Formats: sequence, C-alpha cells, structure tokens
Amino acid sequence: MTSNKQLQDLLDQVAAGTLPAAEAKDHLIDAFRSQPYEDLGFARVDHHRAVRQGFPEVILGLGKTPPQIAAIAAGIVARGSTLLVTRATAAAYEAVRAKVPEATYFADAGLITLAQQDVTPGKGTIMVAAAGTSDLPVAEEAARTAELMGNQVARLYDVGVAGLHRLLGERERLNAARVIIVVAGMEGALPSVVAGLVSAPVIAVPTSIGYGASFGGIAALLGMLNSCASGVSVVNIDNGFGAASIASLINHL
Repeated sequence: MTSNKQLQDLLDQVAAGTLPAAEAKDHLIDAFRSQPYEDLGFARVDHHRAVRQGFPEVILGLGKTPPQIAAIAAGIVARGSTLLVTRATAAAYEAVRAKVPEATYFADAGLITLAQQDVTPGKGTIMVAAAGTSDLPVAEEAARTAELMGNQVARLYDVGVAGLHRLLGERERLNAARVIIVVAGMEGALPSVVAGLVSAPVIAVPTSIGYGASFGGIAALLGMLNSCASGVSVVNIDNGFGAASIASLINHL
C-alpha cells in the first residue's frame, strides 16, 4: 500500500462489508512494516512519496544511466505505484522495458510511463496552451504528466501572440478550464494575454526556444515573471513537468 487511494479503497471495502476488518488490519500492518524507502546503493527509492504528496516518486532521467533508471522504475512498479520517468531517452526506455514490459515511451515528451490504480482523479480540466509548434515537446511533457496524475487535459496549440485571433477564437474552451498551463518561448507574452482573459490560475512555462537574445529562455522567463496580469505563476525554463505537478495539485483541491 503506497498511496492514499489504496488506503481509501481499503477503508471503503471495510465500510461496504466486502473486506473483514481483521484482513484490513493485516494489510495495514504489512504496509507499516514495509520500508518507507528502498536502498539500491545508487538511489533510495521513496515508496511513501504518494502517501505524503499524492503522487509517487518521479524519476528524472537526466544524469542517470539506463540501467539505473530501469532499476528504480522496477522498484516503483513492484510496489503498485504509477511510473513516470522524465527527460527519458530511447535507450533508457529499452532498459526499462526489459524490467517493466508494460511501460510506454512518449518520444515527443521524453516520458516513460505506466499508469496503475493508485492515482485519484482530478476535479476539472487542465488546459495546456502552447504558443508555437516549437514549444510542443515542453507542452506535451506537461500534458502527459497531468494526464498520468489523474487529470482530464485539453490541448490548445499554436496560439501565440503573432496571430492573436487564433487564441481569441477559443475563449469558450479557455473559460471551461480549472487551471491553464501556458507554454511559450521567444518574448514569453502569451501567459499574460491568457491570464487577462480568464479567472482560472495560469501557470507559465518559459521555453528555451528563440534566437540569440532570448538567452536560452531567460528572456521569456523574465517576461513572465514581470507579467502585469494577476493570477500568473511561473516555473523554470522548459519545466513542463513542474507546471503539471502544480496544476494537478490545484485540480485535486
């Protein structure tokens, strides 16, 4: 038992009379006795992350070898937890698939995933809006992460400020979202425009897309941090995962 949902399911079964209280007690004792983390030598896998934070530990693929990623992934899945590897390569996926054959690789987002029955559904829709097609890898990282975290996701792509009519034609969809993630590079103006149109919180994601003076996304980051629209928060450059995590927390409130 590694998640709040699994605990709730257990209690619901006892309340419904489909699981004897003594058997539920045994399940709980087993869960309490199990290690809160698993020491692999090169990593300590946090198996109680979902209990504390609502979602299992996520593996950052950067800087890890494919065998290391595969070993951590196998440990997470063995406990019945949902698997998410970010910034994953095809080589990492092949190593993971050898240990977790059911895992899926999304090359467009750099994610390895496996959904299990430990995530509670969100309460509304998270919209992911991207300024341009060049921003889609970051946008897809955000969208697929939010989906894996139990949320309904709507995508709104290529609606940057160079053609503002493309965004204004989607007002109904924007207003229907509970949280909006806005991904943009270059000067990073799109989150301010979106936030001026809606009452939902906007999470801005600057990307490293742009020419020389964009400084690898710093220009977009500074523009978003200096937004004159209220209700805008900003994550790090290219951090689609971070934006999705915050949006999911809001959508589960």
